[in-house]
Amino acid sequence: MAISDNSGNIIAPLVIRPVNKHDTELLPESFLNLMDIADLLDLDLTKAAITLDSGFDSNYNRTMIGRYGLRAVIKPNRRKTTNPSKLEAMADMIQSDQDIYKERYKIERCFAWEDVYRKLVIRYERLQSTHLGFKYLAYSMINLRWFIRKK
Repeated sequence: MAISDNSGNIIAPLVIRPVNKHDTELLPESFLNLMDIADLLDLDLTKAAITLDSGFDSNYNRTMIGRYGLRAVIKPNRRKTTNPSKLEAMADMIQSDQDIYKERYKIERCFAWEDVYRKLVIRYERLQSTHLGFKYLAYSMINLRWFIRKK
């Protein structure tokens, strides 16, 4: 799992685990890596928004992100909810964060660029360190696109 900014640049160190681990289990470690990078670069992320898809919708994730003064913009997961008041609250949550969540396509585009690198789509390497090295190489190439375009 990697964290990217609105320009599609990877900004936090990666967390690599076996395929059978879901990204929700990787979020706490990835988030702490982001906060470490922000501290090293003297970035003030207070009141910044972190957008996540509905797979990350949990009270734990919202609390963890809020504890650092950031705003969690997570699309609510219905989870077979039929209670009208809960559905209305979810609709209000979606409506209030709709403008921020619309920007999520930039992040998803970055992860689509990752799929260009075949070695990352299908994991051939048995060693986690080898796979991590290929990820760093791919993300370096993705970030390089942004720097070349800026000139």
